Amino acid sequence: MTGFNFLQNALLTSLASIFLLSTAHASDALKMDLTANQVIKIAEGKTTYLPVRTAPAGTVIQYKATYSNTINKDILDLAVVLPIPANMTFTGDANPSSAQASIDGRNYMDMPLVRKVDGKMVRIPFSEYRTLRWNIKLLPAQKSAAVAFNTIVN
Repeated sequence: MTGFNFLQNALLTSLASIFLLSTAHASDALKMDLTANQVIKIAEGKTTYLPVRTAPAGTVIQYKATYSNTINKDILDLAVVLPIPANMTFTGDANPSSAQASIDGRNYMDMPLVRKVDGKMVRIPFSEYRTLRWNIKLLPAQKSAAVAFNTIVN
């Protein structure tokens, strides 16, 4: 199958987001808004983003999740995890760049991921990355934080 259906992937991504809160319950404190935009490079290194629902293979799509603290209390030590949809390949571009990655959804390391092959450490291809995680130390009351990553439609 070429291309992708944004609605299916958005649902998958939003359902798979994980919230770890030390001071409040996720259902009461945190709201997440997920968008998918086509990344379009324009002249002189500038980029524009256009909302997208479907796209052909080879299209660069940015998934952006905005987390809003809806209570009047700071949220400390928030970890958010977003999966990379199955029909997409991570490009290596994540914002903030402090994201950690996993190839199994359980073990996270700083990027780029590496493994030992024939006694040498080699980079794991982005195509094997399955989830990204960001650690947000403080999300102030009534404020928002956004995380994003770019993918290519397979």
